[in-house]
Amino acid sequence: MTTAPLKRQHILDAALPVFCRYGYRKTSMLDIAQAAAMSRAALYLHFKNKEDVFRAGSERAHAAVMAQVAAALAQSGPVIARIETALLAFQQGLMADIAASAHGQELFDANMALAADITLNARATLVASLAGALEQAEAAGDIALRRVDADAAQVAALLVASMDGIKHMQGGGEALRQGIALHMRVLGAALLRM
Repeated sequence: MTTAPLKRQHILDAALPVFCRYGYRKTSMLDIAQAAAMSRAALYLHFKNKEDVFRAGSERAHAAVMAQVAAALAQSGPVIARIETALLAFQQGLMADIAASAHGQELFDANMALAADITLNARATLVASLAGALEQAEAAGDIALRRVDADAAQVAALLVASMDGIKHMQGGGEALRQGIALHMRVLGAALLRM
C-alpha cells in the first residue's frame, strides 16, 4: 500500500473515537487532525470535509463487516450456526463502538443522512448472502424451506428485519447475542429436516 492510502487508513482509525467522543455535529476537522497527529491542512489533502471522513469511515466499516459475514457463511457446519455467526458479525461489527458512545443515536442518524447508500447496499448484500446460504443448505437436503412456505430470499429478508427488531428490543452486547441465538434456534426448529 502506498503512503496516501495508509495515511487515509490512519486518519479513519483516529476519526472514529473522535466521532464517538464528541458526536457528529460537534466534531471538527481540527479534532480529527489532532487525533491523527497531523495538521488540519494535511488532513484536507486526504479528505475534503468531515462529511467525507465520516462517509469513508462508514464505507470501510461496512466493507470489513461484509468480509466477516462472507467468511462466516463460507465456513463448514450447520447453516443455522453459520447464519447466526454472520448476523452477529454484521451487528456487532457495525454497532460496537457507536452503540457504546453517548452520541450513538446521533451517529446512527448521521450515517443514514450521509451514507444511506452504503448502509442499504450492505444490507442488500447481507440478505443476498443469507439467501444463498439457505439455498445451498436446501439443495444439500439440510433444510426444507417448504416447511415455512417461503423461499430463501423471503427467509433471509425476515432474518435481517428480525435482527433489527432484536437490536432495538434487546440493546447491544450479550442481550443482542442471546436474542439472535434464540431467533436462530426457532428458525432451525422450523427449517431443519427431521
